[in-house]
Amino acid sequence: MFQSIGEMVVLFLRTLQAMPRLWRERQKVFDQLFEIGNASLLMACLLSLFIGGVIALQTGPVLAQYGIATSIGGMVGVSMAKELAPVMMAVLIAGRIGSAMAAEIGSMRVYQEIDALRTMNINPVHYLVLPRIVAISVALPMLVLFSMLVGWVGGALVSAGNEEIGINIHGFFSNLRQVVGFRDIFDGVFKSFVFAVTIGVVSCAQGLQTIGGPRGIGRSVTKAVVNSIVLILLFDYFVTRFLMYFEK
Repeated sequence: MFQSIGEMVVLFLRTLQAMPRLWRERQKVFDQLFEIGNASLLMACLLSLFIGGVIALQTGPVLAQYGIATSIGGMVGVSMAKELAPVMMAVLIAGRIGSAMAAEIGSMRVYQEIDALRTMNINPVHYLVLPRIVAISVALPMLVLFSMLVGWVGGALVSAGNEEIGINIHGFFSNLRQVVGFRDIFDGVFKSFVFAVTIGVVSCAQGLQTIGGPRGIGRSVTKAVVNSIVLILLFDYFVTRFLMYFEK
């Protein structure tokens, strides 16, 4: 475990050192950015719409019992912005994109394509890792912003369509604007950036460590997804504490 953590830290530091070469690898970054964002947009939309709707469906009747149903907009807005959108989108991207990264790089490692790159004096970190980490670090925060908006719409539709809640769309967004501020949105975007770097580093590191043929590729993909999700939930707590410290 400690060896894997050390290799991931070393890979992250080597990627940071390679950042001055980012402009040379810009086409690969654009290709990866399109793949990550375009392939995940529909799933992100569906997931966010129903998450926002479920929050409103569960909490709206309870708030209505206490006569504070008008607060449903702020509750859905803050929940989506600060916690649910970044975490759920990160888990989605870990399963959808992280696994693909680990499988692709793992296949190149097993079939000695990475050794061929080194023979041609091409650094695998510059050619394979840097574009993927930069692309996912840009794409995930953008998906989270989109997820927030769709989740708010889902909550508004459920609030307006549920007779137990009885809050129209205008009232929903009026309360949301009063409660949700720029800092709440920033917290969610900052979390998503941390999660994106984590997913990229873990997935690429697992791919580069792949051994053992096709079975080894499957093990690397499984480890990449599981380790990414565990670290997402772990970092979620510490990043939240870090952000709460600056709110005081």
